[in-house]
Amino acid sequence: MTMRACIPWPDKRLRTAAAPVQEITDEIRAIWEDMIETMDAMPGVGLAAPQIGVMLQLAVVDASKDRKKRIRMANPTILEASARMNEHEEASPNLPGVSARISRPRAVSVRYMDETGTIRRGEFVGLEATSVQHQIEHLAGRMYFDNLSKVKRDMLLRRAKKLNG
Repeated sequence: MTMRACIPWPDKRLRTAAAPVQEITDEIRAIWEDMIETMDAMPGVGLAAPQIGVMLQLAVVDASKDRKKRIRMANPTILEASARMNEHEEASPNLPGVSARISRPRAVSVRYMDETGTIRRGEFVGLEATSVQHQIEHLAGRMYFDNLSKVKRDMLLRRAKKLNG
């Protein structure tokens, strides 16, 4: 396993949709392991492959207290989302030093391919659901701050620019 560097905003790869994964190979499993090591070093509760410059629909999530519930996803798609919303403070290692409160569905059902190549349906609630949704947005070339109003988004990006040069 290798910790990978997160590419800095505004790298165009962060605005590019990732390619679907055709099959789970040892190379894909190795990328997931690197992503987990990178996620743990941030520390964060999720990471999408485009954040480290790998343009594949791969994500990892672990919002558990003991950091032992590693969820590896390829080609995740939201099937259902709850009407009830939750707010969490969200951030990204691609844009360090800033964060924003984002409102998202409290629970989601997601179809994805797991590390064995099996298509699964996962049910996620709370912070785990927030992280899954956040990662799926990254795979589509979106960032969490795209959910903010233009005024709030512009303020956040100006603040980030001051902090990060």
